[in-house]
Amino acid sequence: MLSQALVRQGEFLFRWRGYLPLMLAPLVIYGLKDFQYYRDSHLYDILLEVACFAVAFTGLTIRFLVMGYAPAGTMGRNPEQARVLKTEGMYSLCRNPLYLGNFFIGLGVFLFLESALISLVYVLSFWLYYERIILGEETFLLRKFGEEYARWAERTPLIIPRLSDWQRPEEPFSWKRAVRREYRRFFAIIALMTLFEIGGDFVVTGELEFDGMWRVIFGFGLAAYLAVRFLKHHTTLLHVDR
Repeated sequence: MLSQALVRQGEFLFRWRGYLPLMLAPLVIYGLKDFQYYRDSHLYDILLEVACFAVAFTGLTIRFLVMGYAPAGTMGRNPEQARVLKTEGMYSLCRNPLYLGNFFIGLGVFLFLESALISLVYVLSFWLYYERIILGEETFLLRKFGEEYARWAERTPLIIPRLSDWQRPEEPFSWKRAVRREYRRFFAIIALMTLFEIGGDFVVTGELEFDGMWRVIFGFGLAAYLAVRFLKHHTTLLHVDR
């Protein structure tokens, strides 16, 4: 049956979901090859870059909130690791807030290439990729949690949040857990956009430049990444129960 085939595809894609950015690498190369400033204006280019940061960090904020409100026993790289069904906090707004966050992060990064075609290809690729992953996850969670999951899924949107459904979690927000889980993604956004900025300017001007503003942005991101990594691995300041 088609549904069973989609579930199997979803289970396979879930195991390899971290490689989606690599699959889209040719798209990035194509976009940089034909890069042009929006409306041939460096000012418009800067304004668009600000908008791209806003979109990407909207996604990061969503993920940050998910991680910070996630109680112990609910987070893991595989659905099988979940011991408790998450239905409060961000999971009261939609069933897949992490993937919603991923979507906005990726959209912000690909919009940076200033190509409507590339952004459209990203959106379609994301949907085809994650709809199968979601179907596989939901099939597993329905088997594991049964009627509890079915009732929650019936009243909770798939991925577009319904803000009026917000249910405050019983546990307080954990900045430590959120920072531990998202600091690498924070730096990845900055690093990718810095790379695209340098590559785009090179295509337009023919010169390899690293202007002052981007040096500050990249330097801040790198310093934050290294500081959090040190605190995570060499101190107990960011220790949390899993």
